[in-house]
Amino acid sequence: MFVLPTEPPTALACDVTGKVFTLPIESIVDGNPATAEPHDVRQVWMANKIVGTENYRFKGHHGKYLSCDKIGLFTANSDAITSLESFTIIPTFDTPGTFQIQTLRETFLTVRASKSSKANAAPEVRGDATEISFDSTLRIRMQARFKPRIKASKEEKAREKISRRELEEAVGRRLEEDEVKKLKRARREGNYHEVMLDLKVKGKHDKYG
Repeated sequence: MFVLPTEPPTALACDVTGKVFTLPIESIVDGNPATAEPHDVRQVWMANKIVGTENYRFKGHHGKYLSCDKIGLFTANSDAITSLESFTIIPTFDTPGTFQIQTLRETFLTVRASKSSKANAAPEVRGDATEISFDSTLRIRMQARFKPRIKASKEEKAREKISRRELEEAVGRRLEEDEVKKLKRARREGNYHEVMLDLKVKGKHDKYG
């Protein structure tokens, strides 16, 4: 679910004809975008990373992909993935928890006041902004069942990030390449201290034996 920077908050939505529009969010606590949840299937998008790239594709509830054409018009009618259906998700540098959705033409998804003459017309979504701004800064709300996986993945990566020098200081001697790999793998798998102890014992045997 893409929570857009409008007042009140709206979500990026599409209907079965492929029309893309903004839809007010009803499931929200005190107007706080961080609490928003989809109340309508039209607000739900399935995100998948495109194999071999750092880009993502977004599939609507009707099985079609979100697309942004060369003039910045969004639709959701595509069955195939081309450059028009490929997007990059960029964390906003100065606003934690928010993101930018960038096309492969390096333009950004943005919202703006409707040009319609109708009273209370919904904000419009475009894909032709050339700079990051408040209007392009949005939140991405995921289904709860996906969050533990992401958290676990971050924790695994954090455990992997240890230098050879730190490992050698912990063991108390220079390590062979295979020993470094063994310790890093042990950190991921949760038996780091046991493996480190084995290597310490091995080091003493090598020293005195």
